[in-house]
Amino acid sequence: MLNARPSAMLDGLSLLGSSHAAPAGTPFRATDPATGRPLDGDFYTAAPGDVDRAATLAAEAFETFGRTSGTGRAALLRRIADGLEADAEPIVARANQETALAEARLRGELARTTGQLRLFAAAAEEGSWVDARIDHADPARQPAPKPDLRSMLRPLGPVAIFGASNFPLAFSVAGGDTASALAAGCPVVVKAHPAHPGTSALVGRVVQAAVAAEGLPEGVFSLLFDVGIEAGLALVRHPAIRAVGFTGSRTGGLALVAEAAGRPEPIPVYAEMGSVNPFVVLPEAASGRGPAVAAALCGSLTLGVGQFCTGPGLVFIPEGAAGDAFLDALAANVGATPAGPMLTAGIARAYRAGADRLAATPGVRACARAASGDGPALGAAALFETDTATFRAHPHLAEEVFGPVALAVRYRDAADLAAVAASLEGQLTATVHGTAADLEAHAGSLAALEGRVGRVVFNGVPTGVEVGHATVHGGPFPATSDGRSTSVGTRALSRWVRAVCWQDAPEAVLPPELHDANPLGLRRLVDGRWTGGR
Repeated sequence: MLNARPSAMLDGLSLLGSSHAAPAGTPFRATDPATGRPLDGDFYTAAPGDVDRAATLAAEAFETFGRTSGTGRAALLRRIADGLEADAEPIVARANQETALAEARLRGELARTTGQLRLFAAAAEEGSWVDARIDHADPARQPAPKPDLRSMLRPLGPVAIFGASNFPLAFSVAGGDTASALAAGCPVVVKAHPAHPGTSALVGRVVQAAVAAEGLPEGVFSLLFDVGIEAGLALVRHPAIRAVGFTGSRTGGLALVAEAAGRPEPIPVYAEMGSVNPFVVLPEAASGRGPAVAAALCGSLTLGVGQFCTGPGLVFIPEGAAGDAFLDALAANVGATPAGPMLTAGIARAYRAGADRLAATPGVRACARAASGDGPALGAAALFETDTATFRAHPHLAEEVFGPVALAVRYRDAADLAAVAASLEGQLTATVHGTAADLEAHAGSLAALEGRVGRVVFNGVPTGVEVGHATVHGGPFPATSDGRSTSVGTRALSRWVRAVCWQDAPEAVLPPELHDANPLGLRRLVDGRWTGGR
């Protein structure tokens, strides 16, 4: 049995650098989704002055933190990881209460969180990610002398991060956006998700303590609570904030994009806004290993009650006997899956409404709906079937329903599949199951999917995102607001930086990354050739 810290340890106050905000307004509490009962501990929405204080402290901290060495930033990230592991028991316990996610899942998520903190620490320490480039001068060049040019990536400034509902650790207070921003040299102001404020508070204190222990300016990290949206919007509007990271709904993401674009000085918003993650079963895969693929697909679809951003909500299955058998096997698996508590009662209501809308669409047939059980936050798995003509005729069939539901779309042949794949919106992932002959015969579909997604998975499942240097967790709009980046993996550093060039600068004013002697041992592009590196 998990035991959380006493509620007295959770004072519910926003963290403004090294201090706390004063309690103000009507407090709110987290709710246990499994029981519907409020949890101990009051939390207070950040007042406008709190938002201003957090952003101002971040701007002040940036003057120092933005020029901290990669080694210094790495030390901070590793200290945060160590602190999270030291406080794992109360963090996991509270997260379990606030999300109804299983203890094993949360421990795995905590390990992922500390792992990505250390991955970004290593990237910051190694340093070549800054893409240092040097073009030496050539005074004798004709018809005009060539100047000395040197450039590298520099941090943007304070970043606003919004915690995600479905990952209370890995995509929240100390998650990937925070880790990558700190690694790049950007102070962070986090807006905690209101569904798990206690978890956010416990993690926030770890980060706050790490900043102090490393002797860094207090404004390197702040944490704001808000039961609604006003504190978050005020944060995005604040002139000190230079970029935004968000994981959540399309509605929420687009609202932040609009807010940021409407500022006197617009700023980028990197919003992950959901995906139906098409899962394609090609003919030979359906006939040769249909039951195994169906079982794996059901496990991916219903994992975490379907509350993964990479959950496969759209399945393309061939017409004919092999496709019929595959669909029957998938329906049997889905129908036997027990209902589970979703993250919040509101998410569960939205899920049930979305599934009912699918069921009410002309030309859509219900194949399986698991028993729903009792409880305001329970989500029961469901599977529906339609054809490509109906799918194209009803655009809402291509929209995400966040939860354990999938729509099976039956395609006639390779041309039919390629055409419907080309019609899809931007997605985080696409999964393709097929033999070598299948892949050759459906090259057009593969090309179409590549143009629509950030990651293509072959003969596997999309849930489970490896955190690494080559990872891409993003995709064309509307899966994300900017498909050129990723929210997982070290490419995420590119979100929080801009290129700066120095022309004919004395070495004394150059960053060490651009000194001729290469004191940091970086891999650099010098006069058009890659040199150095450790």
